[in-house]
Amino acid sequence: MNKYLERLYNGLLKENPTFVLMLGMCPTLAVTTSAINGVGMGLATTVVLVMSNMLISMLRKIIPDSVRMPAYIVVIASFVTIVQFLLEGFVPSLYSALGLYIPLIVVNCIIMGRAESYAAKNPVMLCIMDGLGMGLGFTVGLTAIGLVRELIGAGTAFDIQILPSAYEPVTIFILAPGAFLVLAGLVALQNKVRHRAAKRGNPMTQVSGGCADGCESCANSGCAGSRYPSGQEE
Repeated sequence: MNKYLERLYNGLLKENPTFVLMLGMCPTLAVTTSAINGVGMGLATTVVLVMSNMLISMLRKIIPDSVRMPAYIVVIASFVTIVQFLLEGFVPSLYSALGLYIPLIVVNCIIMGRAESYAAKNPVMLCIMDGLGMGLGFTVGLTAIGLVRELIGAGTAFDIQILPSAYEPVTIFILAPGAFLVLAGLVALQNKVRHRAAKRGNPMTQVSGGCADGCESCANSGCAGSRYPSGQEE
Protein backbone atom coordinates (compact mmCIF):
# COMPACT_ATOMS: atom_id res chain seq x y z
CA MET A 1 0.00 0.00 0.00
CA ASN A 2 1.17 3.54 -0.77
CA LYS A 3 2.75 4.94 2.40
CA TYR A 4 0.55 8.05 2.28
CA LEU A 5 -2.65 6.06 1.93
CA GLU A 6 -1.40 3.78 4.70
CA ARG A 7 -1.38 6.72 7.11
CA LEU A 8 -5.02 7.40 6.22
CA TYR A 9 -5.93 3.74 6.65
CA ASN A 10 -4.17 3.53 10.00
CA GLY A 11 -6.04 6.51 11.40
CA LEU A 12 -9.43 5.46 10.11
CA LEU A 13 -9.32 1.75 10.93
CA LYS A 14 -6.20 0.07 12.28
CA GLU A 15 -5.32 2.77 14.83
CA ASN A 16 -8.65 4.56 15.16
CA PRO A 17 -8.19 6.96 18.10
CA THR A 18 -11.69 6.35 19.51
CA PHE A 19 -12.35 2.64 19.05
CA VAL A 20 -8.83 1.17 19.03
CA LEU A 21 -6.46 3.47 20.91
CA MET A 22 -9.19 4.82 23.23
CA LEU A 23 -7.72 8.32 23.21
CA GLY A 24 -9.51 11.66 23.59
CA MET A 25 -12.26 10.17 25.75
CA CYS A 26 -13.18 13.49 27.39
CA PRO A 27 -14.63 15.17 24.25
CA THR A 28 -15.80 11.79 22.97
CA LEU A 29 -18.09 11.28 25.93
CA ALA A 30 -19.00 14.92 26.56
CA VAL A 31 -19.94 16.47 23.21
CA THR A 32 -21.51 13.53 21.37
CA THR A 33 -25.09 14.26 22.40
CA SER A 34 -25.82 14.67 18.69
CA ALA A 35 -24.23 13.69 15.39
CA ILE A 36 -23.70 17.33 14.39
CA ASN A 37 -21.71 18.00 17.55
CA GLY A 38 -19.59 14.92 16.80
CA VAL A 39 -18.85 16.08 13.26
CA GLY A 40 -18.03 19.61 14.41
CA MET A 41 -15.68 18.52 17.18
CA GLY A 42 -14.04 15.91 14.97
CA LEU A 43 -13.39 18.31 12.10
CA ALA A 44 -12.07 21.03 14.42
CA THR A 45 -9.65 18.51 15.90
CA THR A 46 -8.69 17.32 12.41
CA VAL A 47 -7.73 20.83 11.32
CA VAL A 48 -5.58 21.31 14.42
CA LEU A 49 -3.99 17.86 13.97
CA VAL A 50 -3.06 18.43 10.34
CA MET A 51 -1.71 21.94 10.82
CA SER A 52 0.22 21.18 14.03
CA ASN A 53 1.69 17.99 12.56
CA MET A 54 2.81 19.93 9.50
CA LEU A 55 4.46 22.77 11.44
CA ILE A 56 6.08 20.54 14.04
CA SER A 57 7.51 18.35 11.29
CA MET A 58 8.91 21.43 9.53
CA LEU A 59 10.53 22.60 12.78
CA ARG A 60 11.60 19.18 14.07
CA LYS A 61 15.31 19.82 13.45
CA ILE A 62 15.17 23.31 14.94
CA ILE A 63 13.25 22.78 18.19
CA PRO A 64 15.70 21.83 20.99
CA ASP A 65 14.88 18.52 22.60
CA SER A 66 14.87 20.08 26.08
CA VAL A 67 11.92 22.39 25.25
CA ARG A 68 10.07 20.28 22.73
CA MET A 69 6.89 19.81 24.83
CA PRO A 70 6.39 23.55 25.55
CA ALA A 71 7.08 24.25 21.88
CA TYR A 72 4.48 21.69 20.80
CA ILE A 73 1.91 23.21 23.16
CA VAL A 74 2.53 26.70 21.78
CA VAL A 75 2.09 25.45 18.19
CA ILE A 76 -1.06 23.49 19.01
CA ALA A 77 -2.56 26.31 21.10
CA SER A 78 -2.03 28.78 18.24
CA PHE A 79 -4.01 26.64 15.79
CA VAL A 80 -6.71 25.92 18.39
CA THR A 81 -7.17 29.66 18.91
CA ILE A 82 -7.54 30.20 15.16
CA VAL A 83 -10.12 27.40 14.91
CA GLN A 84 -11.98 28.78 17.94
CA PHE A 85 -12.24 32.26 16.40
CA LEU A 86 -13.40 30.82 13.05
CA LEU A 87 -16.12 28.74 14.73
CA GLU A 88 -17.26 31.68 16.83
CA GLY A 89 -17.44 33.92 13.79
CA PHE A 90 -18.95 31.59 11.18
CA VAL A 91 -20.71 28.78 13.10
CA PRO A 92 -21.84 30.37 16.38
CA SER A 93 -24.43 27.67 17.12
CA LEU A 94 -21.80 24.92 16.95
CA TYR A 95 -19.37 27.08 18.92
CA SER A 96 -21.96 27.43 21.69
CA ALA A 97 -22.75 23.70 21.67
CA LEU A 98 -19.10 22.65 21.96
CA GLY A 99 -18.28 25.37 24.47
CA LEU A 100 -15.29 24.70 26.71
CA TYR A 101 -14.23 21.62 24.76
CA ILE A 102 -12.87 23.69 21.88
CA PRO A 103 -9.99 25.27 23.86
CA LEU A 104 -9.44 21.90 25.55
CA ILE A 105 -8.30 20.57 22.16
CA VAL A 106 -4.91 22.00 23.20
CA VAL A 107 -4.42 19.19 25.70
CA ASN A 108 -6.08 16.46 23.65
CA CYS A 109 -3.78 13.44 24.01
CA ILE A 110 -4.31 12.48 20.35
CA ILE A 111 -2.69 15.71 19.15
CA MET A 112 0.11 15.69 21.71
CA GLY A 113 0.74 12.01 21.06
CA ARG A 114 1.03 12.42 17.29
CA ALA A 115 3.31 15.44 17.73
CA GLU A 116 5.67 13.54 20.03
CA SER A 117 5.63 10.10 18.42
CA TYR A 118 5.23 10.89 14.71
CA ALA A 119 5.46 14.53 13.62
CA ALA A 120 8.76 15.07 15.43
CA LYS A 121 10.40 12.22 13.52
CA ASN A 122 8.94 12.15 9.99
CA PRO A 123 8.75 14.23 6.77
CA VAL A 124 6.09 16.89 6.29
CA MET A 125 3.79 15.12 3.79
CA LEU A 126 3.67 11.92 5.81
CA CYS A 127 2.83 13.95 8.90
CA ILE A 128 0.04 15.77 7.09
CA MET A 129 -1.48 12.46 5.98
CA ASP A 130 -1.03 11.04 9.48
CA GLY A 131 -2.86 14.00 10.99
CA LEU A 132 -5.60 13.74 8.37
CA GLY A 133 -6.04 10.01 8.97
CA MET A 134 -6.12 10.33 12.77
CA GLY A 135 -8.42 13.34 12.59
CA LEU A 136 -10.88 11.66 10.23
CA GLY A 137 -10.78 8.52 12.39
CA PHE A 138 -11.62 10.65 15.42
CA THR A 139 -14.40 12.36 13.46
CA VAL A 140 -15.89 9.01 12.40
CA GLY A 141 -15.78 7.80 15.99
CA LEU A 142 -17.47 10.90 17.42
CA THR A 143 -20.06 10.99 14.65
CA ALA A 144 -20.95 7.31 15.10
CA ILE A 145 -21.39 7.70 18.86
CA GLY A 146 -23.35 10.95 18.46
CA LEU A 147 -25.59 9.43 15.78
CA VAL A 148 -26.51 6.41 17.92
CA ARG A 149 -27.12 8.54 21.00
CA GLU A 150 -29.23 11.06 19.09
CA LEU A 151 -31.26 8.39 17.29
CA ILE A 152 -32.11 6.43 20.44
CA GLY A 153 -32.32 9.40 22.77
CA ALA A 154 -34.31 11.79 20.56
CA GLY A 155 -35.43 9.85 17.48
CA THR A 156 -33.53 12.18 15.17
CA ALA A 157 -30.35 12.09 13.08
CA PHE A 158 -28.57 15.35 12.26
CA ASP A 159 -31.64 17.12 13.70
CA ILE A 160 -33.92 15.40 11.16
CA GLN A 161 -36.80 13.34 12.56
CA ILE A 162 -36.16 9.71 11.63
CA LEU A 163 -38.25 7.59 13.99
CA PRO A 164 -42.06 7.97 14.03
CA SER A 165 -43.67 10.45 16.41
CA ALA A 166 -45.04 7.53 18.43
CA TYR A 167 -41.49 6.56 19.41
CA GLU A 168 -40.73 7.23 23.06
CA PRO A 169 -37.12 8.50 23.29
CA VAL A 170 -34.81 6.76 25.75
CA THR A 171 -33.45 9.95 27.28
CA ILE A 172 -30.66 8.23 29.18
CA PHE A 173 -28.78 7.99 25.88
CA ILE A 174 -28.42 11.76 25.59
CA LEU A 175 -27.24 11.94 29.21
CA ALA A 176 -23.76 11.10 30.51
CA PRO A 177 -24.41 7.38 31.16
CA GLY A 178 -25.60 6.94 27.57
CA ALA A 179 -22.18 7.96 26.25
CA PHE A 180 -20.53 5.10 28.13
CA LEU A 181 -23.17 2.61 27.02
CA VAL A 182 -22.89 3.55 23.33
CA LEU A 183 -19.08 3.63 23.40
CA ALA A 184 -18.98 0.20 25.03
CA GLY A 185 -21.43 -1.21 22.48
CA LEU A 186 -19.53 0.14 19.47
CA VAL A 187 -16.17 -1.03 20.81
CA ALA A 188 -17.64 -4.50 21.44
CA LEU A 189 -19.01 -4.55 17.88
CA GLN A 190 -15.62 -3.60 16.49
CA ASN A 191 -13.90 -6.29 18.57
CA LYS A 192 -16.36 -8.87 17.24
CA VAL A 193 -15.53 -7.86 13.66
CA ARG A 194 -11.81 -8.16 14.45
CA HIS A 195 -12.36 -11.59 16.01
CA ARG A 196 -14.25 -12.85 12.97
CA ALA A 197 -11.55 -11.50 10.66
CA ALA A 198 -8.92 -13.35 12.71
CA LYS A 199 -10.92 -16.59 12.50
CA ARG A 200 -11.06 -16.25 8.71
CA GLY A 201 -7.26 -16.00 8.66
CA ASN A 202 -7.22 -12.27 7.97
CA PRO A 203 -6.37 -10.75 11.36
CA MET A 204 -6.42 -6.99 11.72
CA THR A 205 -3.10 -5.74 13.01
CA GLN A 206 -3.01 -5.16 16.75
CA VAL A 207 -1.46 -2.01 18.14
CA SER A 208 0.26 -1.80 21.48
CA GLY A 209 -0.50 1.10 23.75
CA GLY A 210 -1.19 3.53 20.94
CA CYS A 211 2.43 4.33 20.17
CA ALA A 212 3.49 4.87 16.59
CA ASP A 213 5.96 2.68 14.75
CA GLY A 214 9.48 3.39 15.90
CA CYS A 215 8.50 5.89 18.58
CA GLU A 216 11.10 6.97 21.09
CA SER A 217 9.81 4.81 23.93
CA CYS A 218 9.84 1.71 21.71
CA ALA A 219 13.33 2.49 20.42
CA ASN A 220 14.64 2.83 23.95
CA SER A 221 12.91 -0.23 25.38
CA GLY A 222 13.15 -2.58 22.40
CA CYS A 223 9.43 -3.47 22.65
CA ALA A 224 7.83 -5.75 20.09
CA GLY A 225 6.13 -2.86 18.28
CA SER A 226 9.37 -1.11 17.43
CA ARG A 227 10.88 -1.12 13.97
CA TYR A 228 14.32 -0.77 15.48
CA PRO A 229 16.28 -2.86 17.98
CA SER A 230 16.93 -1.32 21.35
CA GLY A 231 19.51 1.44 21.17
CA GLN A 232 19.06 2.14 17.43
CA GLU A 233 17.41 5.24 16.04
CA GLU A 234 15.83 6.03 12.71
